[in-house]
Amino acid sequence: MATSHFERFLLDATVPDETHCPLGPDCLYGLYTSWCLLHSITPVGDITFRTAMRHHGIDLHNSRRRMTGPAAADYILASYPATA
Repeated sequence: MATSHFERFLLDATVPDETHCPLGPDCLYGLYTSWCLLHSITPVGDITFRTAMRHHGIDLHNSRRRMTGPAAADYILASYPATA
């Protein structure tokens, strides 16, 4: 069976994390859009993304995941407020 781009995203841009500060739904989607940008993939909409994450066993309110890799750096830099 082929690996979906959602599985690739989870493997490339997240790692398991049992801390008390897992990625929430908005951060996970933002990380996903950064990952898509880096891989020249058109991201799906938020609702479709949430459905796909549930399908892959990710609870968006307790993801038990943290970000890693180039997509994490892109997401963090894109989220950082610009300074004048």
